[in-house]
Amino acid sequence: MMRSDERRSVRLAIVGSGPAGLTAALYAARAELKPLVIAGVPAGGQLLITTDVENYPGFPEGIQGPELVERMRRQAERFGAEFLDDNLSHLEVARRPFALRTGAHGTVHADAVIVATGANARWLDLPSEVRLKGHGVSACATCDGFFFKGKELAVVGGGDTAMEEALFLTNFATHVTVLHRRDEFRASPIMLDRARSHPKISFLTNAVVDEVLGTSAVEGLRVRNVRSGEVALLKVGGLFVAIGHVPATEVFRGVLALDRDGYLEVHDHTRTSVEGIFAAGDVHDRHYRQAVTAAGDGCRAAIDAARWLSEHERPTTSALAAASPKVVSAGPRSPPG
Repeated sequence: MMRSDERRSVRLAIVGSGPAGLTAALYAARAELKPLVIAGVPAGGQLLITTDVENYPGFPEGIQGPELVERMRRQAERFGAEFLDDNLSHLEVARRPFALRTGAHGTVHADAVIVATGANARWLDLPSEVRLKGHGVSACATCDGFFFKGKELAVVGGGDTAMEEALFLTNFATHVTVLHRRDEFRASPIMLDRARSHPKISFLTNAVVDEVLGTSAVEGLRVRNVRSGEVALLKVGGLFVAIGHVPATEVFRGVLALDRDGYLEVHDHTRTSVEGIFAAGDVHDRHYRQAVTAAGDGCRAAIDAARWLSEHERPTTSALAAASPKVVSAGPRSPPG
């Protein structure tokens, strides 16, 4: 294990250990890049708080999120990837090799970097919401909607994501109620019209959730009108929170180019604003946010990084020595005679 003052040099460092980072590690390891994964604490990303994963290819019976993470990590380790269970605290990009400072394990120098730190859903910050995550409270209709067949559901949010979630959930739910704290919506007119015209969707505006009800599963919501203060009970069997995501990019602010919402900006598929640094997964993808798309992104980033490294290889010390002209001491020369 590295000490806090230790320095280590690698060809490729990968920051993050969700599906994007782990897939990047697998592909990079098989390309014999010997990647070092700065996995984060806790390691594993959002899959760690996901119970049943039934939409990841290759698992017809489904799989628990933490088990999927563990299997992907073991697969990458099998081919030589190494893991550092620590957080990145600072990234220096002024020169190569890049310097990645960790919280407790010193500094890693890397010729190339893949950023796969992901994004986190915004939540309502209710104790009852936290208690029932994975037991009726979700932030991903595409991931979990299938488990709510024949139930009445609620979606919190007022943007396009909330409308998309509500419309998707009508494939399974008997009814979907959209709750929004204002009476004006951020959603685009076309998405709002689609939701409003759907026979299975109704709206509660100027409304906030004060409590999620239920012991082992969601049984309802305590809803408060923000104007009148009136409190009502809404009987639902599931709550989907769709108030946005926060990309895990704070450590890269001022170092890599971010868009107005904090997502990494990329070009040419996975390249960031700094040559030699690549991005994969939800850290730049605000649209799909699925484990399988993040994994695909990790594959792309690893291939791009491998090609970039082959084109920008720094000569090693031994190579420099071999290329340097040899100076041989021959002693004092005899005068010509």
